[in-house]
Amino acid sequence: MGSSQGSTLSANVAGIVDNSSLHMHREESYLDGMPVYVKELIAGGCAGALSKTAVAPLERVKILWQTRTAGYHNLGVCQSLNKLLKNEGFLGLYKGNGASVIRIIPYAALHFMTYERYKCFLLNTCPMLGSGPVVDLLAGSAAGGTSVLCTYPLDLARTKLAYQVTEQRGSIEEGMKGVHSQPSSNGIKGVLRSAYKDGGVRGLYRGVGPTLTGILPYAGLKFYMFEELKMHIPEEHRKSILMRLSCGALAGLFGQTVTYPLDVVKRQMQVNSLQNSAHADTEYKNTFGVLRTIVRNQGWRQLFAGVSINYIRIVPSAAISFTTYDMMKGWLGVPPQQRSR
Repeated sequence: MGSSQGSTLSANVAGIVDNSSLHMHREESYLDGMPVYVKELIAGGCAGALSKTAVAPLERVKILWQTRTAGYHNLGVCQSLNKLLKNEGFLGLYKGNGASVIRIIPYAALHFMTYERYKCFLLNTCPMLGSGPVVDLLAGSAAGGTSVLCTYPLDLARTKLAYQVTEQRGSIEEGMKGVHSQPSSNGIKGVLRSAYKDGGVRGLYRGVGPTLTGILPYAGLKFYMFEELKMHIPEEHRKSILMRLSCGALAGLFGQTVTYPLDVVKRQMQVNSLQNSAHADTEYKNTFGVLRTIVRNQGWRQLFAGVSINYIRIVPSAAISFTTYDMMKGWLGVPPQQRSR
């Protein structure tokens, strides 16, 4: 009797183990059959969405500072966050984040995937470059430019939505100053329709010049620093989450410091049509014209407006992004790029 029960139990356990193994085998087979570039797109999209949402409130405050929004550009980080909470509630901290996430998923997916493809291309066609971080610098720059061009209108929509603030009814003085010269746009679709109506396709790409000028060195330096730092870590510690977070944070910090003024230029170009500004449109048509205008009318310090909050934001953002991407690549079975023989 006992022997019969024991054999039945063993058979049941064996059946459960076999089913579990079969399920895992099917999942592995499904992942193995997936093209490498699709895996890279999935890993990049997840990394971008997670990192962007984690720092969305800080990103909104940074945009309000960069665009000198009345009632915010003189405040500190905590004061700005408290004012947004008071005037717009908790969801106000994430205003524009929907557009940001819709943009960042294809942006980050394309960014990481094209980086891997460009890196593979350079390794196989330009052997004189070697296989070190210089390849990462070039591949990262090209990937940054590609992803920006493909997703820029969504970045424009995110900035315009984040720029629109709601004042309390009692603040008549600030209302008189007029934060907007146009009524608020309703959602991503409304912003894009309005931008297209005002300037056609060029209107959807307003501010893309400084974005490209900034993203090429930033994206390249970011990947360069990340891979360079990883090379100096003992191999047994390279898979440590803490080490990945540290390398990603330092890489993002370095890249942002070098290219930050161009980010300010981009934001002011994007919201220029919403401001009651005395500047003529001609002054906002090219990157260097806007740089001169900002320095002349607002002072050179404005080129670094919001840089402190950007440091607070970029450390967790870059750290989460690189770490998530590296871990997702491992889980999905993406092999490291090597020169083909």
